[in-house]
Amino acid sequence: MISEVERRTKRNSWRNRWFSIVILFVFLTSCQHGREYRFLEGYTQGTTYHITYYDPHGRNLTSQVDSILEIFEQSLSIYRPQSLISRINNNDSSAIADYLFTEVFNKAMEVSQATDGAFDITVGPLVNAWGFGKDTVPRIDSSRIDSLLQIVGFKKVRLTNGRIVKDDPRIFIDVNAIAQGYTCDIVARYFEKLGIKNYMVEIGGEVRAHGKNPGGRTWRIGIDKPITGNYVPGYELQAIVPLRNAALATSGNYRKFHVINGVRYAHEIDPSTGYPVMSNLLSVSIIAADGITADAYATACMVMGLDRSIQFLEKRKDLLGYLIYSDSAGNFRIWHSARFPLEE
Repeated sequence: MISEVERRTKRNSWRNRWFSIVILFVFLTSCQHGREYRFLEGYTQGTTYHITYYDPHGRNLTSQVDSILEIFEQSLSIYRPQSLISRINNNDSSAIADYLFTEVFNKAMEVSQATDGAFDITVGPLVNAWGFGKDTVPRIDSSRIDSLLQIVGFKKVRLTNGRIVKDDPRIFIDVNAIAQGYTCDIVARYFEKLGIKNYMVEIGGEVRAHGKNPGGRTWRIGIDKPITGNYVPGYELQAIVPLRNAALATSGNYRKFHVINGVRYAHEIDPSTGYPVMSNLLSVSIIAADGITADAYATACMVMGLDRSIQFLEKRKDLLGYLIYSDSAGNFRIWHSARFPLEE
């Protein structure tokens, strides 16, 4: 079995190779149109980022973007002992929520309420127990799951006057399921503040785009085919999405999983049961006005499953969904919102 560390390394290696090809193509296209787009790439939040933008003033914003990403990590990274969120998790009474934590927390509570708890930022202890967090080896049994469920639940934590109030001090907050989409928003806001109207920000596969690409067209974003072993983003696509001034986030069960006693367990944990979701829903892509919303609802839909997600999305005019699932014979099937944009 491929370890999670090996899987991440392999995925990042192929991701870098793929985006290098894309960046070369886009660079040549941009020269043809007489407009020089800039391309930034690097690592943040345990994954890669790729940013393309056109600045009429020709500014190189590498250091500024790196500073934004660093500030985000200082606030919301559970892997940094001195970050704000780590201090909150350790019950540091002097920890006061900054604007990043506050915005993420409030959006998380909003999505949790809307999905009846399918999205839950207190599920971290269960994620870790199943080997999808700091621990990469599953350490679970029914008694441990029952114990951890006592400290999981979005209604057990509140933000009051800038401070987190927990029903149980052991409650652990983890915003990784919403962080990358939100980081795309923070970078996008910075660009727009500078008057940059043409950009694409991709972090860990979540995307926010505005204006035109270097070819003068709407940005085109691929949705990967959810097949086991497809670790190369963009290598085998299910669909191409023209993304117009919006964000696209995808969550799936085909890249992060463990096989335990012959049973495959994906990384989406149901906060109500403590166990990974066993579903024929393979991948969910959500388009929303911003990355934080798209990211959170993509995760929530994976937890809710196919039928419940369809019913939910049909009622939400602010969300567009593209769901890939398998039928009883193992064939891929598609459901998508009526207005979901797809390239012919």
